[in-house]
Amino acid sequence: MDKNKEIKNKVIEIYTGIADQTKTENANSCCGVGGCSTVDHEVFAEDYSKIKGYNSDADLGLGCGIPTEFAQINEGDTVLDLGSGAGNDCFVAREIVGATGKVIGVDMTPVMIKKARINAEKLNFNNVEFRYGEIEDLPVSDGSVDVIVSNCVLNLVPDKEKAFREMYRVLKPTGHFSVSDVVLKGDLPLALKNDAEMYAGCVSGAIQLDEYMGLLEKVGFKNLSIQKQKVTILPNEILEKYLNKDEIDLYKQGEFSILSITVYGERVD
Repeated sequence: MDKNKEIKNKVIEIYTGIADQTKTENANSCCGVGGCSTVDHEVFAEDYSKIKGYNSDADLGLGCGIPTEFAQINEGDTVLDLGSGAGNDCFVAREIVGATGKVIGVDMTPVMIKKARINAEKLNFNNVEFRYGEIEDLPVSDGSVDVIVSNCVLNLVPDKEKAFREMYRVLKPTGHFSVSDVVLKGDLPLALKNDAEMYAGCVSGAIQLDEYMGLLEKVGFKNLSIQKQKVTILPNEILEKYLNKDEIDLYKQGEFSILSITVYGERVD
């Protein structure tokens, strides 16, 4: 099987399991899928509880930032959320765009789409829709979106350059994005890089910060900036599954690090 397809299938498998659980259940298991696996998604999660538009049914604790906080969304905008999950960021964005705006969520996990649609129906929103599709081939028209947000998802995409080109394509000529993601600084040990479950847990799918910013610039985005950045601390029980003692010491000394960032960029034609 094609390596990229294999990765996507693993991501879908893991997030299908997560979709059937509450945020509390995800937090109480090692990776959000029950049993005790290798990834703690809650390591990256932010607290949404005090944000307007927050809906607890849509919060599975899977993000690594709050992209809507920095996205400069205006009333009446069309907002696209990449990897929308159960709809958490979409509903926050809908609070900002109001009844005159529109929010589109795209996700490649069918059960997440189903869960998000149920949540939207409960909220009686008729201007929030969820579409099945992949970020590398978005089911969205050219130049139709004012703002793109995404939360800890682009790192899961095998072909990031293609995904970034799709973002550029669907944005209006005056549009912009604000995405939260996981990137690396320094060389991550191969054991972390190669494990498929760590990939779905947002770590080994991540690329170097400089490469990430370089790809965004390559596809044409302008005025790039990092709006927020923090070092993510993985607990010892996760590190010990992948690294030997010397590698753990190097990690704790900062020789390599895992960063949560929120990045901003504009399409300027």
